Amino acid sequence: MKHIFQKGNDSSKPTLLLLHGTGGTEQDLLPLADKVDPDANILSVRGNVLENGMPRFFRRLAEGVFDEEDLVFRTKALNEFLDEAAQKYAFDRNQILAIGYSNGANIAASLLFHYPDAIIGAILHHPMVPRRGMKLPNLSGRNVFIAAGTNDPICSPGESEELRSLLEGAGAKVDLHWENKGHQLTFHEVEAAGKWYKHI
Repeated sequence: MKHIFQKGNDSSKPTLLLLHGTGGTEQDLLPLADKVDPDANILSVRGNVLENGMPRFFRRLAEGVFDEEDLVFRTKALNEFLDEAAQKYAFDRNQILAIGYSNGANIAASLLFHYPDAIIGAILHHPMVPRRGMKLPNLSGRNVFIAAGTNDPICSPGESEELRSLLEGAGAKVDLHWENKGHQLTFHEVEAAGKWYKHI
């Protein structure tokens, strides 16, 4: 997978896994990582599925309708990529925290749903529920921050509440932060995520 790795100044910090939104690249979320933890390693990945020339992390059948088979396949591939990257760049595989926006947040949530040991937690900006009707693994000890918009046309408030409920039901500790905005990533939610990160 096309990616950027930047070694941090403090090996005791988690490696921040950056996952962009539809049409983004591995450059997009670098400023967010700097706001959250300027001393941590950064592994920023580009989605390798193209939708009308726009990079994504998995296919969808329509707006808000995921290709579940592809989602499962791409989640497995991302998890295996993390194994390889940890070896290649010599960072702690058991200390990865994902930061995702929109499509990137969805695959980060999918990692939690399918591979409980893949990441220690996640900052999810405007995520949806990746899959329904599956039993989630034990997510005790996992910390998740969800940033959601009260007027988000893509990800309804109910969807954000449902994701929180599913994650909490599996044992994760979840903070749900609301912005009176739509689907866009706002400065305030990034700031709130940074504050949350310092207290986990």
